[in-house]
Amino acid sequence: MRVRDAVEADAAAVASMTGRPSGVVRDMIHDRSVRVATTEEEPAERDDGGDAPADADGDETPVDSVEGFVAFDVRDGTVHVTNFEGGPEGIRRLFEEPVGFAIREGMTVEAVVPVDGTATATVEAIGFEAVGSGPRIDGASTTRYRFDPGENEEE
Repeated sequence: MRVRDAVEADAAAVASMTGRPSGVVRDMIHDRSVRVATTEEEPAERDDGGDAPADADGDETPVDSVEGFVAFDVRDGTVHVTNFEGGPEGIRRLFEEPVGFAIREGMTVEAVVPVDGTATATVEAIGFEAVGSGPRIDGASTTRYRFDPGENEEE
């Protein structure tokens, strides 16, 4: 599994995970920090010698090559995970990005997690603690989780 920055070509694959239109996902990729976990192990080389997704020439990323994603931004001194999907290992790897940033910057991380999903156990294993109810998303209940690097020194 490889974690990399999301590019526009990933929009259809991420959209298939979220049920959102590709255009909405494309906007998310532009507006937030978005990372994807892919099945590709090594980065493809571009003509200019840089690293890029194998589809950087404008083709869409195959849906089955994206194992998960995380979107996050920073507001008011807190890293907010605004959306994520994937299996437990993918989520764990993807959360290294916002958690690592928060640790370096001395910030907390907050995430809203669906109550009925398997992600609850995964974010708790990472070190997040439930801090209260979150907003209803598509009619489903959520829980707000917080990771405070000052309280989670094992990182």
